[in-house]
Amino acid sequence: MKRAALMTVLALLCGLVLGSMVGLSLSSSNNSTAVSSSIPTVAYNQHIYASAVPTEPPLDVNDNTLLLERASQVLEALKQEDYSALSQLVHPRRGVTLTPYSTVDHSCDNVLSQDQVAGLAEDKQLYTWGLAVGSGSPIRCTSKDYFARYVFNADYTEAPQMGIDTVLISGNALENVADAYPNGRFVEYHFPGIDPALEGFDWCSLKLVFEIWNNDWYLVGIIHGEWTS
Repeated sequence: MKRAALMTVLALLCGLVLGSMVGLSLSSSNNSTAVSSSIPTVAYNQHIYASAVPTEPPLDVNDNTLLLERASQVLEALKQEDYSALSQLVHPRRGVTLTPYSTVDHSCDNVLSQDQVAGLAEDKQLYTWGLAVGSGSPIRCTSKDYFARYVFNADYTEAPQMGIDTVLISGNALENVADAYPNGRFVEYHFPGIDPALEGFDWCSLKLVFEIWNNDWYLVGIIHGEWTS
């Protein structure tokens, strides 16, 4: 009887010891799992944070390829009379200054905002754009008529000569693009002549001036040039 009771007590003690060991093992395993499972979450969040940091390099102001690409976009929009597309290429803050005869004068040359360029085809209001060379009469017309006469008066996408930051020809008017836009760069498109019979006395040019804003080139000036007597 005593032997049976003793065996029962020993069995109970062994059960208690084994239970404690199993409990410690499970607790240690759970803690280990909790720690290890938190590591991928932290690493993943760090990865997301790092990928959100802007990595776009500054625009290379000396890269002519980017400048010419933007100038070509402007010419194509002018050719198609797509003023909505053209407006997106205009400087969002400065707008675009329009100069009818080579010499830039910020005190009197008209400036169009992005919104004004976008609505150019529907704008029927008459504006004064300066004085016509020779007659001295005010250049008074709608924005669309001005663009037809003093901007895209020829298909400059087919111009035989093109210069970057270079004035290809000088007439009677002062060529002051570099002084007027000290922070800009320009592309000039030039026709030495339209009618061969006139032997070059009908040459014309279009200068597109760009400045950097928000790490991209935007149009700030359109300068028309032509032969004048």
